[in-house]
Amino acid sequence: MSDCNHDCSSCSENCADRTRESMWEPANEFSQIGKVIAVVSGKGGVGKSLVTSLLAVLSERAGHRTAILDADITGPSIPRAFGLKEKVTGDERGFYPVETKMGTKVMSLNLLTENETDPVVWRGPILSGTVKQFWTDVIWEDVDYMFVDMPPGTGDVPLTVYQSLPIDGIVVVASPQELVGMIVEKAVNLAALMKIPVIGLVENMSYVVCPHCGEKLEVFGESHAEEIAARHGIDTIARIPMDKKLAAACDKGMIELFEGDWLDGLFEKIEKC
Repeated sequence: MSDCNHDCSSCSENCADRTRESMWEPANEFSQIGKVIAVVSGKGGVGKSLVTSLLAVLSERAGHRTAILDADITGPSIPRAFGLKEKVTGDERGFYPVETKMGTKVMSLNLLTENETDPVVWRGPILSGTVKQFWTDVIWEDVDYMFVDMPPGTGDVPLTVYQSLPIDGIVVVASPQELVGMIVEKAVNLAALMKIPVIGLVENMSYVVCPHCGEKLEVFGESHAEEIAARHGIDTIARIPMDKKLAAACDKGMIELFEGDWLDGLFEKIEKC
């Protein structure tokens, strides 16, 4: 409704927002969570977990209490990026996430399995149920910003997250190839169907900076980020280059030491949403 103040507690209308809210799962009673931002992609291998990690680091650097819910159950990579080896603990109240050196709270399946290379051979309903438990059974305590690292595509788990968690907005990650651009639009369209705003588009592996002349080389061809953003009314675009220092930081579990301003504008947009 045009005069909606978004306070469902004082309204008797049965609108789409109220329907969404009625489907949300309650967070653990010992958790107070502010904004929830999902990082999504239309396919795997485009750097979604990297973007999730970088946004969480920027949030910590800005002084916010930050958490990451790793919803990519079959391909969790957040613990590796932060160098986390400690396992999740729990008691009768719930489970306790593992904290990074800077204090970001992380819940990921790799923090529960004996070995990080153990495969997860689960059907869709079990995957979805696990993601719900990461929200309902984990004692997150006070969190200003939670970033949800989503699995690629538009299947069971993304749909479960959209329906069960109070997502405030999504960040879409893509690579420059036209085919990937087409695929990532499916993720954008799913968010539209679920009435969740798209905060921004990140084009990862966007270019390489020549070490000799400083020229930006588009090794995967011409970018289509502007076209995709224009079609869907997305006004924030961030581009991350192919950077060996950034890749090394992830491989060594030292992502919290990264240097780069590629996502600064996007994070400022997240703070204002």
